[in-house]
Amino acid sequence: MPPNPPKDETSLIKKIAQQDREALSQLYDRYARVMYSLAFKILNSVEEAEEVVVDVFSQVWRTAQNYDSQRGRVDNWLFLMTRSRSLDRLRKGLRQSKIIDASTKIVQEKSFVGTNIPEEKLLIRERREQVFAALAQLPEPQRQVIELAYYQGLTQSEIAKQMQISLGTVKTRVRLALKKLRNLLDSA
Repeated sequence: MPPNPPKDETSLIKKIAQQDREALSQLYDRYARVMYSLAFKILNSVEEAEEVVVDVFSQVWRTAQNYDSQRGRVDNWLFLMTRSRSLDRLRKGLRQSKIIDASTKIVQEKSFVGTNIPEEKLLIRERREQVFAALAQLPEPQRQVIELAYYQGLTQSEIAKQMQISLGTVKTRVRLALKKLRNLLDSA
């Protein structure tokens, strides 16, 4: 810890604007839990709430120089960003859910091409239903990246750009989603 660490949040923000990681760490320690609680209350999802907190602190790191203490306190700024990000995710999730439901319905209604053997059709249908059931059990952010990758053929970089999240977040979501899918399908 540096000698004489800043006591008030405005000092921390000024230090963060100068790329001081310790200041960001101190701000995180002060507010991450309450921000997580707010995000969780809105989203009702551990993963989503955690991602909102990470996203907000990433934004603080990038935009701390734009903070204006005359416009409000640091805690209000953080809570406003947390609330805003959470509501954006909630709205986006609802839109994505409608798109996914429509896509799933279309895929389910299409007949199988390439096989005329009833047993093969039955096996394919059963496996497809298992995959859809496993996808439905994934947290929404993980399901979104998997569907964008597999249904729309997007690369992880394209997914990051489209969802406006970091490439690292996309990679983590894909890795976690594939692990969960593997476990769910192995037990099916």
